[in-house]
Amino acid sequence: MIRESKTIIISNRLPVKITEENGVYQLSPSEGGLATGLGSIYKEGNNIWIGWPGLEVPEERQEEVTKKLAELNLIPVFLSSEEINGYYEGFSNEILWPVFHYLVTYANFEQAYWDAYQDVNEKFKRAVTQHLSSGDKIWIHDYQLLLLPNLIREEQPSVTIGFFQHIPFPSFEIFRLIPWREEIIEGILGADLLGFHTFDDARHFISAASRLTSSNPSDNILIYKNRQIVVEAFPMGIDNDKFDRLTRDPKVAKFTVSIKNSLKNIKTILTIDRLDYSKGILQRLQALELLLEKHPEYLGKLALYMIVVPSRDTVPKYKELKDQIDQLVGNINARFRTISWLPVHYFYRSFSVEFLSAIYSAADICLVTPMRDGMNLVSKEYVASRLNEDGVLILSEMAGASKELNDALIVNPNNIGDMVKAMIQAINMPAEEQQIRMKSMRAMVSKFNIHLWVKNFMDKLREVKTMQESLHTKHAVASIKNQITTDYKNAKDRYIFLDYDGTLVGFNADINQASPDEELYGILKQLTSDPANQVIIISGRNYQTLEQWFGHLDVDMIAEHGAWQKYKHTDWKPLPLLTDKWKQEVKTVLDTYTDRTPGSFIEEKSYSLVWHYRKVEEGLGALRANEIINHLRMVIADKGLQMMPGNKVIEFKNIEVNKGKAAQNWLYAKSPDFILALGDDHTDEDIFKALEPEAYTIKVGSNISAARYYLKDFREVRELLKELLQ
Repeated sequence: MIRESKTIIISNRLPVKITEENGVYQLSPSEGGLATGLGSIYKEGNNIWIGWPGLEVPEERQEEVTKKLAELNLIPVFLSSEEINGYYEGFSNEILWPVFHYLVTYANFEQAYWDAYQDVNEKFKRAVTQHLSSGDKIWIHDYQLLLLPNLIREEQPSVTIGFFQHIPFPSFEIFRLIPWREEIIEGILGADLLGFHTFDDARHFISAASRLTSSNPSDNILIYKNRQIVVEAFPMGIDNDKFDRLTRDPKVAKFTVSIKNSLKNIKTILTIDRLDYSKGILQRLQALELLLEKHPEYLGKLALYMIVVPSRDTVPKYKELKDQIDQLVGNINARFRTISWLPVHYFYRSFSVEFLSAIYSAADICLVTPMRDGMNLVSKEYVASRLNEDGVLILSEMAGASKELNDALIVNPNNIGDMVKAMIQAINMPAEEQQIRMKSMRAMVSKFNIHLWVKNFMDKLREVKTMQESLHTKHAVASIKNQITTDYKNAKDRYIFLDYDGTLVGFNADINQASPDEELYGILKQLTSDPANQVIIISGRNYQTLEQWFGHLDVDMIAEHGAWQKYKHTDWKPLPLLTDKWKQEVKTVLDTYTDRTPGSFIEEKSYSLVWHYRKVEEGLGALRANEIINHLRMVIADKGLQMMPGNKVIEFKNIEVNKGKAAQNWLYAKSPDFILALGDDHTDEDIFKALEPEAYTIKVGSNISAARYYLKDFREVRELLKELLQ
């Protein structure tokens, strides 16, 4: 019987609450948004969810709990209190959480925490590999399991892995402060698809990965260890229908009427947060205090309903925050309250989802102002609960949701004055404007719900794997090499076009150091010793250098991308009608950028100029290259020139100069029965496109190309050439 492949979801916590009553373990499903959204996956077929059950289970009772969870397609990873303290409370919440929320001073870089984090990620890996079969898909969630993708990849190289981070990802300058930053990035890069809430987070990750590893970014794709990893933004939604239904529930309607009756003629501002220093609770209270102080006309006319859900309040930083909130709420109420009016209604506890739905429906304004947040679903829950399309959402620009809900009043949570202005605007917003804004936001929340989020991620994961597999087939592996070798041996007239830098030799920061070695000379001598072979070295190098390196060999040479050409044992000839009169104007511009960019330099050839930035600080070179391209775009168009961005270079040359045209010129009136062309640069794409479809065109270093096949690096090129000669 063929076993159906499955999807394995992995997160720190399982989507159930486990309680022990009278010695019996009771399971109740979690009501969290993630559990709801992923229910469509893990509850179906033989799919499973792996995670920690949420409490320490004695060893002798673990089998009993495992059996109960198996009925719900759940697989437990049992953790001891020491493991939870080190991996979860320690590394995840005392290092990753503060650093990823830009509160580095709160981070506690303990070696013991890192050791525990590694151990628990290993434990999760063992649980996954026990249940992993060929063809399965894996979806890993969040910052507690950053090492897991690569741990699984090392054991199962071809497995499909998606990873989604539910909290922000910091800029490289912040992330690099973590002592174990390289290991963390390598761990994440084990996945095929990386998801973040916002494009900013995705961009920060690509920046960190390209600086800390050998991965090469191309737009939102990282090429790492010969795998393509896609980094995408997937803004998470909520279960919109659930909140829509709740507002129609009789129990909720009763709560709503009661709340509205108790708040007649008072504008209600609602805030709901977990106790955390990233949520901006103190700043929000300071804004309310400033509002009441500067605008006494609002005294008795508005009330802040502030719900803070208890969280980690035994941890010193959180206890300190709670004390500060308690004190500030007390001060505001003591200072402004009257016998019949209280400015802040403060609740430090959890409420049922029915009560929350009622207060969402009743509140005139919802104030969501985290200092930094991944998405923040409270904002979306408020919008989904506004059946009458009224109400105002004030939203922090630091929350991921602000990128979608741009009809909210967007504020900087660090700017107390900005928040005061937004509250006044919200209090006085006309009903028509409220409806226009809320209608637009409700359409957004309804469309981009949790179910679409899950579908988009899983569809993209399938697409990424298909892309990887189709590109993998281009890799010139044994079977393809055998076919090339067979055709080579059977051919009577062969043309072999070879680029130089990056194709026959590796890149060198100093372009003058990349001279040929004895192995390469040996290969070229053997190739040219066969009278059936016409070997053409086709390079962007100047002709003097090529002559110095290869003039003694029986090879044809094309220099400066085709500007200079030489048949073996003849003199070099320039392409007719080329001019270099344009060079001075372009060089003057390039000189100004070279003076501003340490490490850059200009290489001058007969009919081209090359601006090199391979020695420039990462990021600065690319920035300057873009500036040069924009600066010279019009000059290039006017003078009939071509501007060619390459691997850490920009080349300017006459438009007639083209490797493809040069190759076609060499083949004019010839009918070889074997053509091989190898190159690593975008200038070599011109050759690949110019040659007949049956020619063997091979891109070196990248599988995104017009070439039929690709090889990883110059070493694989040399191996292929040696195989032809055997």
